[in-house]
Parts: sequence; structure tokens; C-alpha cells
Amino acid sequence: MDIYTIIFLALAVFIFLRLRSVLGQRTGSERPPFDRAARNAVQGAPDSNNVITVPGKLIDPGAPASVADAVPAGDRWKDLAEPGSALAHGLDAIVAQDSSFDPRHFISGARSAYEMIVLAFANGDRRSLRDLLSSEVYDSFDAVIKDREKHEQKTETRFVSIDKAELVGAELRDRNAQLTVRFVSQMISVTRDKADTIVDGNPDKVADITDIWTFARDISSRDPNWKLVGTGSH
Repeated sequence: MDIYTIIFLALAVFIFLRLRSVLGQRTGSERPPFDRAARNAVQGAPDSNNVITVPGKLIDPGAPASVADAVPAGDRWKDLAEPGSALAHGLDAIVAQDSSFDPRHFISGARSAYEMIVLAFANGDRRSLRDLLSSEVYDSFDAVIKDREKHEQKTETRFVSIDKAELVGAELRDRNAQLTVRFVSQMISVTRDKADTIVDGNPDKVADITDIWTFARDISSRDPNWKLVGTGSH
């Protein structure tokens, strides 16, 4: 072996010994890496797979027990309702009976529910609608779906955007909380018959839609979900 080979071998042995001293050796008895999921469970961190994406009572383990106790009364509904307004009084009444209620979480869920309901209605998905609508609203939606089926028509709906979802009403009747949301969206919708002829809508036109929907929930119930109880447009 020439001198360069000897030098490289010596250097390789030196590097190996240094790495071994720094990193140590695996003996088979090492503790497994700390499980992030287990840590979250111990600390009470919310599991992202359990986040409610439809209107419901979202209880955040890290949030204060009461929205009303978390911020001064004048700032409680900042960006949601004017102090002293009917909307603010309605939110106060709901929180007084259900301290875990958070209207901002509700709006986030309502946006998801709005899209789910519109698309389920267009697709004739009765199973999804039944879980999200009151019996009265379901019956009216189902009647339209049956009429489409009778005439062998299909509706295609696609959301371009949901530009706004804002609370415009809040009320507590006995134990029944009702929240009204105005949705401003853009969507494309078209209905075709069995010959694929367009009978309503335009596949190339984006329509501006404003819907005013009311969701309700019995706050004394163990069921955390809100259901659509009224629809309107503007």
C-alpha cells in the first residue's frame, strides 16, 4: 500500500471512533421516540381529527370556561355585533345558558355546513341532508329533489367562493338557541334533463348569491349539533 492509502485508512478509523464517542452505540434497550399523539392526549391538546367542521358546540380544552368571563363586556362581541344591539343581547343570552358557546367557532362551522348542504341538495344526497336539516326544511328540500328525479333532471353546482358569512341574528327561546347567518357567495349552477339539455342555469356564468339561513339547537340537549331550520334569500 502506498502512503496515501495508509493516510486515508487512518483518517477513516479516526472519524469512526469520533462519531462513536459522540453518538454512542445502539444496545437495543433505547427508549422509543416520544409519541406526539400521546403527549397531546396527556396535555389535553385537541385532536385535529375530532374538530367539528359543521355548526356545533366546539369545546376547546385550552379556552376559558366562559366567553363572557374571558373579555370585558364592551369587547365581548367585537367585530360580530355592535354593543347594545339586539344581536349582542341575543349572544349574551345564549352564552348565559351555554358558557361553552363561541360564535366565532360557530361561524366557521356554519360556512362548512352551508357548502355541504348546497352541494348535498344539488346531488340529491338525502343522507347528508337529513343529518343537517330540521324535519320541516328536509321535507321541502326532499320535495324539490323528488321533482327533479321525476323529470329525470340533474343539477350541477360548484362553489367559486364564499365571500362572507356573518351573524345577523341571535335569539334564545326557552332552551332553544337560534342563530341567523348571511352568506354571500359565488357559484356556478346548471340543471340538465336526461338528454343533457340545459333547463336552468348557465355553466359558464358565475352567479352572485346571498342566502340568509337560520340554525337552531336545544342547548339543554346532549347533541352538540346545530340544524338548519329556515332559509331565505336577499
